[in-house]
Amino acid sequence: MDAEWEKRIAAAWATLDSYGEDGGAEFRAVIDGLAAELPDGDPVGLFERAGAFDSTGHSDRAVPLYQEALDRGLDGYRRRRTAVQLASSLRNVGRAEEGAALLTAELEKGPGELEDALRACLALCYASLGREREGLALVLEALAPHLPRYQRSMANYARALVADTPA
Repeated sequence: MDAEWEKRIAAAWATLDSYGEDGGAEFRAVIDGLAAELPDGDPVGLFERAGAFDSTGHSDRAVPLYQEALDRGLDGYRRRRTAVQLASSLRNVGRAEEGAALLTAELEKGPGELEDALRACLALCYASLGREREGLALVLEALAPHLPRYQRSMANYARALVADTPA
């Protein structure tokens, strides 16, 4: 994998919406072709294939590929993206508790890239688990720093939403 391959995979992803609703198989074939240029079992290729299934409505087929990518040592930015995407897919296939556990563990590793996306996805998992107040608190907590005003108030409201929620 090199900079040229990274440019080509990014260009392929940029065309996803041009395939239309019935073009999922065609899009996945493009991603498969690029992933096939990597060594067999390469975690990046597994991640890209998983994302292609996920983005074309096949979360069930994405989950094992994401998990294998992590098992094979996917690291860096793609590893954090995998946490978000795998948790979302797990939620989509009725395994929101596993998705929430994955995201919670990722957030416990400390701040980093995609932290707001981790929180947003965790909020969705919580909503699927009937824990809407906790989900709303996460979303407000993630949103507060981006507001032009009322950051402190929103952060306080987020904390208050879960102050008396059992753990």
